[in-house]
Amino acid sequence: MNRPWTLLLLAWLMATAATLGALFLGEVMGMTPCVLCWYQRIFMFPLAIVLGIAAYLDDRRGAIYALWLTLGGLAIAGYHTLLVAGLIPKAWVPCSAGVSCADQKLEILNGLQIPWLSLAAFMALALLLFVYLRKTSR
Repeated sequence: MNRPWTLLLLAWLMATAATLGALFLGEVMGMTPCVLCWYQRIFMFPLAIVLGIAAYLDDRRGAIYALWLTLGGLAIAGYHTLLVAGLIPKAWVPCSAGVSCADQKLEILNGLQIPWLSLAAFMALALLLFVYLRKTSR
């Protein structure tokens, strides 16, 4: 991978897949997201657009904007993952009404829960963007 824009392309594909997956769960399967899932979507959905434009133009500034969105989503996904794992007290749960943030019912791939998938997606995006920005800073 000697061309850095391919990292942006990979990041765009990952953000698009995560966005389409979230839309599929909500719109096709009819699953109502919890509050923390909504916040993660707020960070992920624009990434599909920003990274698409950045990859098309090979724009370093777009990657910087995307990195800040990714880090925000990573923070919320990390908190949500710790909450689901039981490492954060139930008193700190931001969901007061509606779908519970701590009791996730949907498991994919034999026991993998949605907050873990979100955390993995944001971590992979952060890694791709850090590597891209490092390669283009020279």
